[in-house]
Amino acid sequence: MRALVTGATGFVGSRLVPALLDKGHEVVALVRDADAYDPPAGVHVVEGDLLEPDTLPPAFEVDGEPVDAAYYLVHSMDGGPGYEERDRNCAQNFVETASDAGVDRVIYLGGLGEDRDDLSEHLKSRREVERILGTGDPALTTLRAAIIVGAGSASFEVIHGLASRLPVMTTPKWVDTLCQPIAIDDVVGYLLGAFEEPATADDTFEIGGPDVLTYGEILRQTRRQLGHALWIIRVPVLSPELSAKWLRLVTDVNPYLARSLVEGLRNTVIVEDDRIRDLVPIDQTPFEVAVARAIDEMNRPEGARSEATRS
Repeated sequence: MRALVTGATGFVGSRLVPALLDKGHEVVALVRDADAYDPPAGVHVVEGDLLEPDTLPPAFEVDGEPVDAAYYLVHSMDGGPGYEERDRNCAQNFVETASDAGVDRVIYLGGLGEDRDDLSEHLKSRREVERILGTGDPALTTLRAAIIVGAGSASFEVIHGLASRLPVMTTPKWVDTLCQPIAIDDVVGYLLGAFEEPATADDTFEIGGPDVLTYGEILRQTRRQLGHALWIIRVPVLSPELSAKWLRLVTDVNPYLARSLVEGLRNTVIVEDDRIRDLVPIDQTPFEVAVARAIDEMNRPEGARSEATRS
């Protein structure tokens, strides 16, 4: 089958593209700068920008035939002011072009969490993108995930930064919020399986790893993988603004990403509906194993890391 991957150079897309090729599928990669992209052999590369709809139609076909499915793996988590409008415009341009091209399916990787009024602004934006993608002709499959564990994951690299630098942390009550992280290999497995399993069309699924942990446990286990212990001291109040400033002080995260991450910590993100496991059975990766793999990849030279995502 034929698949379009947007976000092909990103954390998830760069791993999904070779996985699709390994299963014998044809892949179109939509990238903003084709000269800067070194694709695996056999990939059809199309240069375009989701904010410029006139550049998009060539990406939705192979040899004059529409792709069978188009993956939407784009979001502006660290994009700064106005990211919500940019995300809406990108999603609208994408789904309109997919509809015009006659694409059967769209597959979207969204954020896990209950639909409540107190969702973080970032998660609200992800839900709005999901809604827009569902307004087109293609059948939408949504996979909702919490923290994705892997080298290159913005959320995990912040966790790694905290765990590697601080033997003692003073944190607010969000450290006790529950989360169900998932390994990047498992995410790719579900994305690939959703494409190959027609029964996943026109539905929303929650995906997660086998472990439900508090953020405190996530930090402790990550630091343990680095060979150290972690002590956490809870404080009764620490505003999102102060938490974000503290995060920026002790990690390399930019201010917009710091605020997005901190706001998201108030939301419990665990799988309540695991129907996807019947349709796409995979061997789930334990959190400690996922962390060990991520740290190993992060410690490799940049060239070796790039090659690992392509193999």
